[in-house]
Amino acid sequence: MIEIVNLVFHYPDGRAALDKINLVIHPGEKVALVGANGAGKSTLLLHLNGILQDEGLVKINGFEVNKQNLPKIRSLVGMVFQNPDDQLFSLTVGEDVAFGPIYQGFESHIVDDKVKNALSDVQLSGFEDRHPFHLSGGEKKRASVATVLSMSPEYLVLDEPTAGLDPKSRKELMALLKTLPQSLIIATHDLKMALDLTDRVILINHGKIAADGKTKDILLNEEILHENDLL
Repeated sequence: MIEIVNLVFHYPDGRAALDKINLVIHPGEKVALVGANGAGKSTLLLHLNGILQDEGLVKINGFEVNKQNLPKIRSLVGMVFQNPDDQLFSLTVGEDVAFGPIYQGFESHIVDDKVKNALSDVQLSGFEDRHPFHLSGGEKKRASVATVLSMSPEYLVLDEPTAGLDPKSRKELMALLKTLPQSLIIATHDLKMALDLTDRVILINHGKIAADGKTKDILLNEEILHENDLL
């Protein structure tokens, strides 16, 4: 499971982006992080695989998130960034999807199988030789997910996955995420997606947890949404 104890993170100017966050996320949970712009959602996500570190304790399946454990942590927690162009940097989709398994030290034939399976999972079979920047927005997003799935993570962390997608691409991504067996932790402004996809919502306001509970109990409560600038 994911354990977070008294997590604090400060901006360079000294302001607290996260203020004593305490959380437990169990295997198999589908969790949405919601909150207004600047609430701390993305900052929290970036602590789950060690991109950011400050004060407090973060543990993934018992492994503390620190420099020594980063290879293990990043095999457990797959991060999908909001902008696919931050994730796709190779000349071909296949090379991007293969990067993680190669980093993990797998032999070439296993890497090839992982690439094939990950692309199949996101319905991009046959895209191995395509240039990432020639893909549509929805295809880029699914390719980004494939770069993470190829590492077989237990936790899939997504930052604003539906941002910038047209209705068709959004629908396709939603359908994909519903089929994945991994625990999902999703930072999003898309409250409809959270209602459709997750069973738990953690509402963050000014770096603090303002509410934590069943998705419908929070997102269908107009008073809570209004108090936290979501309505």
